[in-house]
Amino acid sequence: MRPVSTVVTTLTVIAVMMPVLVVAPMSLTTGSTVQFPPDGLSLKWYEAALTDPVWLDRIWVSLRVAVAVTVLAVVIGTMAAYALVRFDFPGKGLVWALVLGPLVVPLVVLGTGEFFVLATGWSLGPLHFGGGLAGTVPGLILAHTVLAFPYPTVLVATSLRSVDANLERAASSLGAGPFQAFRLVTLPLILPGLVGGAVFAFLASWDEVVVASFLTNSQVSTVPVGIFAGLNQTLDPTAAAISTLLLLVGLAALVVAGLAGRMRSPSRSAEPTTASGVNS
Repeated sequence: MRPVSTVVTTLTVIAVMMPVLVVAPMSLTTGSTVQFPPDGLSLKWYEAALTDPVWLDRIWVSLRVAVAVTVLAVVIGTMAAYALVRFDFPGKGLVWALVLGPLVVPLVVLGTGEFFVLATGWSLGPLHFGGGLAGTVPGLILAHTVLAFPYPTVLVATSLRSVDANLERAASSLGAGPFQAFRLVTLPLILPGLVGGAVFAFLASWDEVVVASFLTNSQVSTVPVGIFAGLNQTLDPTAAAISTLLLLVGLAALVVAGLAGRMRSPSRSAEPTTASGVNS
């Protein structure tokens, strides 16, 4: 069975990587349209992408949105994870279902709902939310935060389950307040999960196209939406160059997530020293 498993795994990896292996060479073509194999090798389409004001504006919008979404998603996700792991309350299962909802609900459904909420507003009695946010950076940030915050919630919750709650109680008994105990004791221990959640939240916004297509316009657009629109109209190699750059950013983010998973908490590494000091 081992040779069969190896062959199946190899074929699966090739099938998944094939689009990547095609797009990158096409971005280096010397021709005026994307084709494989390319006519020749040139970096002119990367230069065109990085000097075109339209693409630069899209990159700037995507970067601002992704960074803001990462911050909001990590803060909201960490608070949600802490409440769900450390406390028991009625309806906890329902809250978990709502947290994980954006991961299972079709993106078209989410995009439609977020468009109506952010474009026309949502009212419940005297409460009113949204309206006039379609085609704006804040609207994109809010929409992508909904998609992104489940990732840090799940990863931070997983990290929290491995942290002994007695450590927080011990810090509180020594005079630390709740926030101080979390910052000095819990946060260093869950840092790998938090960094991993931040990376996935960033990628969830950076690469997203379906929901963003509902909320962008000619003035405010993201890189993925620009790529999708450009390939629908022309076979411009600039889109392939931008796609390759997106891929490189994604790979860099995954490397960061991998390094975060290997991080060792200072508190944990100091435990043997502390223990030996006590025993002596």
